[in-house]
Amino acid sequence: MNEKINDEIIQNHNLTKKEYKLIKKILGRLPNLLELGIFSVMWSEHCSYKSTKKWLKTLPTKGKKVICGPGENAGIIDIGDNDAIVFKMESHNHPSFIEPYQGAATGVGGIMRDVFTMGARPIANLNSLRFGDPKNKKTKNLLRGVVKGIGDYGNCVGIPTVGGECFFHENYNNNILVNAMCVGLVKKNKIFYSTAKGVGNPVIYVGSKTGRDGIHGATMASAEFTDDSITNRPQVQVGDPFMEKLLLESCLELMKHDAIIAIQDMGAAGLTSSSFEMASKGNCGVKLFLERVPCREDRMTPYEMMLSETQERMLLIIKPNKKKLTFKIFEKWGLDAVEIGKLTNTGIMELYMNKKLVGSLPIKPLAASSPEYNRPSKKKNKQTKPKRIVKNNLKKTLMQILSSPNHSSKKWIFRQYDSSVMGDTILSSEKSDAAIIRIHGTEKAIAITCDCNPIYCKSNPKIGAEIAVAESWRNLVATGATPIAITDNLNFGNPEKKEIMYEIKEAIKGIKNACEKLSYPVVSGNVSLYNETNKNSIMPTPVIGGVGLIEKIENAKGFKMKENANIFLVGKTNGHLELSLFYQMHKLEEGTPPKVDFANESKNGEFVKKLITKTSGVIGCHDLSEGGIGLSLAELCISNKLGVKIKIPKKFLSKPEQWIFGEDQSRYILIIEESFDITKYIDNEIYIEKIGVVNGESLEFTNCFEIPVKSLIKINNKWFNEYLR
Repeated sequence: MNEKINDEIIQNHNLTKKEYKLIKKILGRLPNLLELGIFSVMWSEHCSYKSTKKWLKTLPTKGKKVICGPGENAGIIDIGDNDAIVFKMESHNHPSFIEPYQGAATGVGGIMRDVFTMGARPIANLNSLRFGDPKNKKTKNLLRGVVKGIGDYGNCVGIPTVGGECFFHENYNNNILVNAMCVGLVKKNKIFYSTAKGVGNPVIYVGSKTGRDGIHGATMASAEFTDDSITNRPQVQVGDPFMEKLLLESCLELMKHDAIIAIQDMGAAGLTSSSFEMASKGNCGVKLFLERVPCREDRMTPYEMMLSETQERMLLIIKPNKKKLTFKIFEKWGLDAVEIGKLTNTGIMELYMNKKLVGSLPIKPLAASSPEYNRPSKKKNKQTKPKRIVKNNLKKTLMQILSSPNHSSKKWIFRQYDSSVMGDTILSSEKSDAAIIRIHGTEKAIAITCDCNPIYCKSNPKIGAEIAVAESWRNLVATGATPIAITDNLNFGNPEKKEIMYEIKEAIKGIKNACEKLSYPVVSGNVSLYNETNKNSIMPTPVIGGVGLIEKIENAKGFKMKENANIFLVGKTNGHLELSLFYQMHKLEEGTPPKVDFANESKNGEFVKKLITKTSGVIGCHDLSEGGIGLSLAELCISNKLGVKIKIPKKFLSKPEQWIFGEDQSRYILIIEESFDITKYIDNEIYIEKIGVVNGESLEFTNCFEIPVKSLIKINNKWFNEYLR
């Protein structure tokens, strides 16, 4: 503990010389190794957002339905009748690349704790996954490990995994992304927060015994990878879903007894972050007696105890008169629960080991006053325009899309997730643009989704981020939901590089603009930076998780069709093909993404939502995004095992690829009852046209091509089955 601090030690803690100088100034002395370690994790990018908080502050975070925005463990929105939804998305990218099973599993466990820490029972999990080129030798094992880790953890705890996305690209060969989202349900009058208060109140540790796993995990998540990063396995936490279940149920039981003043998950930076953050919010001090911390390994040092990221642990501030009850409840569930400290009024974190003071640190500078950087940024060189593809076999192209890794059936993934446990899953995202979960015992449901197109974001991070927000909004609308709010997970490379910082700033600007235009605030989120290996960065990947409310379950819509129903297209088609799947099938990723007209986005969305919720004419709905009309109709045919006959508009007969595969925004496919007169609900501001009928056994584009539905299903099921044999 008395080890002399040198330049090498400072560098190993991912601190700059300037930051070390600031530490000495704050303390008025030299730090010891324990104190340096605490500064390093609290000031890490992962915990402090020092490169992004200047820009994150610009995001819209308030709304009529927002109960709690960013700053707590998760965001909270009001869904009426004293019900509230708690939700958040977080990354576990670096750990999942090093140890895919445990990295992904503990990512799921961590995000669930963020939710139930606030008093909510988790009701659904989603995930957003990015892997490298399937031909890369690492990809197959990473895919298997991550999916199994997610499935095993969620299934064991008994929380349904209901949706998500999985994307492959060579850009993620050495930096996969594992973003986990959790949604929970709580009564508005039963919400718990993490603000510690009350001098003398006991600090209670509960859950797994502390080990040496995960030490410097937060610091690792704030650094680039190298070829040697595989040696960081000890920094990857090990999950225990059965312990998580016990912790979940015991905490929810204790919450019924008015015993908890504050509660915080021990996530990144473990005991350090939880204790400092709670105390900072409450403007108080803390005394911790580290010899009392339950440890599963011998001779653990204060440094190891404070920085360990052992999973399935909570820190609680308890009312003194409820201590006996607290210990009784945790004993009932077979959990270690120990009083390891007390609150003070000093504003200082005092750390004792066997009655000896081993660390003394001011709380505010570490928790709330970390460095804030305005890093320089620079736009990348302008992208070239792709050559227009004139002659093409459109039938072959659609088959290529359906058999590609990114758009083939994800049954192999979904079958490893229990989506029906708890009995409230109406539709998973296999059968709908967004997963739909019943609010237990009511007629209400929520729709949840997560989306991002990194190909768009690479070309133009601002427009790409706008599209990610707009697509999540459309996905919710397509189910009949009213979109309420988002959580985001901003995945980027090294912010110290000007070009990367430009991507970050532009993406946040895009999210801001889209959220403001759609009245769709940001209530929680996470930033994951330094997703680089050997100086090669990932594509900018700002994943957007959206939540909306369906007032009546009977109005919920998915990919349903029925014979002789009419097919309508809402929204104007211009035929934007740059960066489209159509071009990607021809190895072209140049150009610009389609722009979002937010006036049209709002107008078309409100029309679709009104039609779904106020009439009985809508059978099914599908938003249009990647792959345009062609892919969306193919997915509907596959889902229903029914054919469609589609008429291409005259003005596109000479350029059918633009109509079939164009990725113009703000559009929907509606499946309408044969007898329903939709014209009564159309006004001049809405562009809508009938494009076909549900009929036959093929996907047929008149005078262009047709594919039997059986062939669509066969080719769509092929890739994962062959790849993972």
